[in-house]
Amino acid sequence: MVKQVKVSNFTEVKGIVSAAAKCYNAVGVHDMKGSIADAKSILGMMSLDYSHPVKIVCEDECDLRRVVSAIKQ
Repeated sequence: MVKQVKVSNFTEVKGIVSAAAKCYNAVGVHDMKGSIADAKSILGMMSLDYSHPVKIVCEDECDLRRVVSAIKQ
């Protein structure tokens, strides 16, 4: 499952990491430059380019929804 989202600030990045940490499955985040980060790693997430939308990738639809909804809060 893949969902493209726009991340605007560091609070949203922290929300993604927090939500991904609660997921059983792996959650990856891909930026438009081709870099990939483990969504459970705050350092990995900070290394991505957020000037363009990023893709959140997860095998479980429920986990994907949990992470995407963390951005909207």
